[in-house]
Amino acid sequence: MNVLDRYRQLVASGELRPDVAQEQAAARLASVQTQLEAVPKRGSVLWRLTGRRAESVRGLYLWGGVGRGKSMLMDLFVQCLDIDRKRRVHFHEFMLEVHQRLRVERAKEIGDPIAPVVAALADEARCLAFDEMVVNNMADAAIMSRLFTGLIAAGVTIVTTSNRAPSGLYKDGLNRQLFLPFIALIEASLDVMPLDGPTDYRMERLAGVESWHVPNGPEATAKVREAFFRLTDFEPEDAAHVPSADLDLGGGRMLHVPKSLKGVAVFSFKKLCGEARGASDYLTIARRYHSVILVGIPRLGPESRNEAARFVTLIDTLYEHNVKLIATADAVPEDLYIAGDGKFEFERTTSRLHEMASDEYLARGHGA
Repeated sequence: MNVLDRYRQLVASGELRPDVAQEQAAARLASVQTQLEAVPKRGSVLWRLTGRRAESVRGLYLWGGVGRGKSMLMDLFVQCLDIDRKRRVHFHEFMLEVHQRLRVERAKEIGDPIAPVVAALADEARCLAFDEMVVNNMADAAIMSRLFTGLIAAGVTIVTTSNRAPSGLYKDGLNRQLFLPFIALIEASLDVMPLDGPTDYRMERLAGVESWHVPNGPEATAKVREAFFRLTDFEPEDAAHVPSADLDLGGGRMLHVPKSLKGVAVFSFKKLCGEARGASDYLTIARRYHSVILVGIPRLGPESRNEAARFVTLIDTLYEHNVKLIATADAVPEDLYIAGDGKFEFERTTSRLHEMASDEYLARGHGA
């Protein structure tokens, strides 16, 4: 079944609401799917007769505001796509992987490290499907033009979503002129399609959902569990099967995410702030997830200054990347740190926590 038929099936069953913009995007994705599936599979007789090389299928850059259904459509596309070598990956995770592969190649000291990385990636996937393409560091910006030029030339089809039009990527970034060839490549090699229908489905899911639940306990836990299911469309009866993930923090360090689905993650305060962590760890989380559910926040004070300092850094990082926060705590924000050394410094965090619960903040797109 192609992705358009599957989309219409979900609308007919009432699981999705009719949306003209989404249906148009599904139709374009179905076209990409049909072309990819028409290419002979590796190892087949036709594959050998065509010289083991097929022309690349033109990809798609699907962009639009928060909550318009981009990730949902990407999920349907990958689920329906019947080819041997396909890969769906969050863009930030992909770039971390690319940099790791480049480090390995540079250590060999045998020439341009990008070429073997491109060759390996092209051998692994005919279609790369990215969620949330965003560029916010110079290390990524400096290599993306050569990397993706090589992938497309090698016959890899790129399908990606983003909150921004190509021209808005890495806007005002350091040495942005190095990034401009990548924008030109995207506009020349992929169909750029806006998905900006009138309905913000994520905001609808958040309607009536409180972001701060006190005190810690079964009732608060039940509330954030409900919020997780609403944000991810996951069925509560399947709670035992919610997928987890492991985030690469760099330097061989991994962070286990007990619940990770559709850009929503669940963490405990103890895991994020009770263990030795730095700003780079929180940056990885903020780039990967548009919404974070944090459970078990205790009252803080001078006796827990390390945990409080990490919590301040976590909130700053989530705030700067417009990550939505839902939490359970022993107190409301202004009563979390009520006395002692550090209380004054914590007041800015209190203010940010209140702002993060506002409709204006919740309507912002994910990303710095």
